Amino acid sequence: MSKPSGARFTRRAPDNISEELVAIFSSKATYEFKPLFDIILTNLRERNAASGGEEMLRLRCYEKLQSLVSLGVVDRKVNGTVKKYKGVPKRLAALDAEQQVLRAGWNERAAAKIAAGKL
Repeated sequence: MSKPSGARFTRRAPDNISEELVAIFSSKATYEFKPLFDIILTNLRERNAASGGEEMLRLRCYEKLQSLVSLGVVDRKVNGTVKKYKGVPKRLAALDAEQQVLRAGWNERAAAKIAAGKL
């Protein structure tokens, strides 16, 4: 039997881009992709979490944004050639809670590794 293909996989580390997208869309504002990417890039650089070059980061951001649209977490409105994105509050809250649990677990494992290394 062949293995079913799917777009989902389990990440070992928390996803910084998705965290930024959820934080940005938690406001009730509507964004086009270019201004949205500029905000994400600035925030990731402040956190020292931007790596891989700006074009690669742009592609990853767009991919994450489209996955959030397909999950129904973000609404996309198309008006001619302009696409605007806005978060869906209930689904954003659920995704944010998931990400906080993942981040907390990640931080606990990192603290345990540090403590084990210092003993």
